[in-house]
Amino acid sequence: MRGVRDHPPEMLDTSRDAVPAPTDAPGEEARGCLYALSQPPLMIFLGVIGCLLLVAAVNDLFVR
Repeated sequence: MRGVRDHPPEMLDTSRDAVPAPTDAPGEEARGCLYALSQPPLMIFLGVIGCLLLVAAVNDLFVR
């Protein structure tokens, strides 16, 4: 039985293109968490959830 380490050292090239496609566009930078938080629909959603939590906390603390 052959083990896991008994494989050929080189990989078989199965690409059909002569030149491989670039992985990243040169003018585009990675977008992170701050980009996601700058989107208005997400901020509206988070604001509504925050207000609901605030109303629930005020209700628990000060009503009766």
